[in-house]
Amino acid sequence: MAGRVGSTSALLLVVVGLACQEVGASIAVLLFPEVGPLGMVMLRLVFSAVILLVIARPALRGHTRSGWTAVVQFGLVLATMNGLFYLALERLPLGVTVTIEVLGPLVLSIVASRRRSAWLWAVLALLGVIALGGGGWDRLDPLGVLFALGAAASWAFYILASARVGREFPKLDGLALAMTVGALIALPFGVMDAGAALLRLDLLALGAAVAILSSTIPYALELVALRRLPAAAFAILMSLAPATAAIAGYVILGQELSWLELVGIALVITASIGAVRASTLAARQAAEPVA
Repeated sequence: MAGRVGSTSALLLVVVGLACQEVGASIAVLLFPEVGPLGMVMLRLVFSAVILLVIARPALRGHTRSGWTAVVQFGLVLATMNGLFYLALERLPLGVTVTIEVLGPLVLSIVASRRRSAWLWAVLALLGVIALGGGGWDRLDPLGVLFALGAAASWAFYILASARVGREFPKLDGLALAMTVGALIALPFGVMDAGAALLRLDLLALGAAVAILSSTIPYALELVALRRLPAAAFAILMSLAPATAAIAGYVILGQELSWLELVGIALVITASIGAVRASTLAARQAAEPVA
């Protein structure tokens, strides 16, 4: 009974984390007219870095050259992924943007599974992407789609870079340092995009709120949930991000989606869940000793 309660609470933590993340993204969209997408990226990364540095207090000495290389690469990926994501959000609905972005880890899961059946999920995801265009991609801003696809590729690199930094640095040290690198990379672009708006305390406060909602709270909740949930179950729950994004986009931003776009989101979610299960099964079989 206690285990079941623990799993249930962990499920709720992941769902709340997803909700916070998409609410944060919605607030970011509302701030675009004031600070621009790149200004928003800078605010999110800067405040996230400050929070993580205060929490982790990472040591700057005692790290190898390969460790620092991993941190810099991770920081570059963080800046690129967030930049492309917000540039896509400027042109596409939140639900569509997140659905396209999910294709990055989805493709990574399919490749990692090394099972022929996994390509069924690739086909299903492709059908979902086609449906996202509402029967015609001309309905979507082509540059926004390119930005979202770039964010998807960056997310796949994020997973690989995060794993490498996790091996090189203890606890949150690597993430805090990488976030700082990402913030420094985003700083000049953000200043050029936001300009004098950065002198307004209300906008800075909202930027801090986006950082907390989109990064700090989700990461903390996911960290707790991972202690109570199998990694595969956690990954499946994270596949629901397009659905929570579509809901947040509709409720907060008033972004309505056609029934065909909703079908596309459902197909991508199904493909993501299937790919995660296939990848998990492949890993389990590879770990089993040969009789």
